[in-house]
This record gives sequence, structure tokens and C-alpha cells, in this order.
Amino acid sequence: MEIPSNAPLLDRETKASERPGDHKDELRLWLRMLTCSTLIESEIRTRLREEFKTTLPRFDLMAQLEKSTTGMTVGEVSQRLMVSNGNVTAVVAGLLTDGLVDKRPAAQDRRVQVLTLTAQGRRAFKAMAERHEDWIAELFAGLGSAEIGQLFRLLGGAKASLHQAISNRQNGTPTAAGGNQ
Repeated sequence: MEIPSNAPLLDRETKASERPGDHKDELRLWLRMLTCSTLIESEIRTRLREEFKTTLPRFDLMAQLEKSTTGMTVGEVSQRLMVSNGNVTAVVAGLLTDGLVDKRPAAQDRRVQVLTLTAQGRRAFKAMAERHEDWIAELFAGLGSAEIGQLFRLLGGAKASLHQAISNRQNGTPTAAGGNQ
């Protein structure tokens, strides 16, 4: 059965809004943030696949390597991407095959492999990064610059709150459950 194109998407936030009294404001906020993130990521994955025949993990890995002038080890890349070394190794294998990444032994320890973008990889990443920036601008085109600034500041406050709550939990400091109900 095909869903009409004008039908609302049934995402986590929409499901929770069906019974708003069952959910605290903080949960509804989290679901909205998660829904926005998921929508953006899904669209970027689709556009990378359609326009560049590539994946988001490949793009993300190339973005990390593009920042480094001396290259990075698999471990450094995996830390930055917050994924396992195995995940990085699998993505690197495809990039090596496509001639976009080079791998060489580290000077200080020949058992460690250093990854760098090849010239072809730099050109390919530059083209993808320019389009990626355009896509993000397009996705947020419905917001004015003042709204973007306000949202950026509010999310900065949310990020600080998250770091504080995590730090409190790690230090055994009790936190007050509260906020707007």
C-alpha cells in the first residue's frame, strides 16, 4: 500500500504527540531534536548516494582526513568519528580501492598505518563538501538568520546542560528532575 505524499510522516515525535499528556516536555524536546537530526541525516545520505555514489561514513572519514596535513592513524580517525577501528578499516578498504585514500606505515612505528587523502581524494571530497554545504543551507532555508542564531544559542545551552548532567552523574552528584511539565 502506497502512502500519499501529503501524509504526515510518522516519526518518534509525531507518535509521542498523539498523547502529549503522557510525555514530559523534556522527552518531547528530545524526540523533536532526534527527529530533526534523523531527517537531515537521511536526506544527506540520499543525496550523497544519488549525486556522488558514496556513503555518509565515507564522506565523514574523508572529512576527518581532509583536516590533517600529516595524515591520521585508524585509531585517531575512529576516535574522531566515535566508531570502532573495525568500522574505519572497512570504510578505508573501499576508499583505498577507489584511489581516494593512501595508507603508509608511520615513521615512528611501522606497525601503525597512517591514512591520507590522495590528490584524487582531495578533489572528490572538495566537490562533495561544497554540495554538502549547499544541501544543509537548502534544508534550513525556511529559517531566517535571526532564527538560526537563536536556535544555535539555545542548542548551545542544551549542550552545556547535557555536559553538566553527564558530569554530575559521573561524579555521583544528585540532579534535580524538573523543568517544565
